[in-house]
Amino acid sequence: MKRVLVIAAHPDDEVLGCGATIAKHVKQGDEVHVVILAEGITSRDTQRNREKNTEKLSALSAAADRAHQILGSASLHLRDFPDNRMDSVDRLDIVKAVEEIVDQFRPDVIYSHHIGDVNIDHRRIHEAVVTACRPIPGNHLVKRLLFFEICSSTEWQLAGSAPPFVPNWFIDVSDTLDKKMEALTAYDSEMRAWPHARSIKAVEHLSRWRGAVIGVEAAEAFILGRSIES
Repeated sequence: MKRVLVIAAHPDDEVLGCGATIAKHVKQGDEVHVVILAEGITSRDTQRNREKNTEKLSALSAAADRAHQILGSASLHLRDFPDNRMDSVDRLDIVKAVEEIVDQFRPDVIYSHHIGDVNIDHRRIHEAVVTACRPIPGNHLVKRLLFFEICSSTEWQLAGSAPPFVPNWFIDVSDTLDKKMEALTAYDSEMRAWPHARSIKAVEHLSRWRGAVIGVEAAEAFILGRSIES
């Protein structure tokens, strides 16, 4: 059994990025824990106002719970970093939060965001994960770091503005893609109508294309950050 940790920015990122892989780990008997650092919703207002958005935040939290009941995650934890404003937080504070999470769950594998995404929260979390998972002697050793793509963020980055997402790690999710699609329906408030990149149809098309790249029905693609074999 592997212990798997998913560290995502916003509710729905974890399903968009690796929902079918989460379901596959669960199916294989692995223990999957999911931590979502930023709150969601409040960036849609000019000023952050959690009180004004209490009902929407509660509804989004309930949607996340439903999604992970579908996927079978062992636990889901929602933190309250500011939505799309994580560049306003001291980077060390984000690193410390991620270090605490890694110490708590002691995962073998971590899935998180790609450094080149348009979304600033994704980039800050990527940096924090890399920093928190330094292979320091005497610390818990995370054996594998994998970074996922997010429809409507990864592909919207301009060439030359940041490192491109060029996957070198693919996971066959032919048998669990249906779980990902079902989990995304729980996030109906976050999904958009086709042909938006963050639509149910677009997500399925991407999964089918990633599968075709490796000759299977469906896949999720990642960039391998580090793999340590013992």
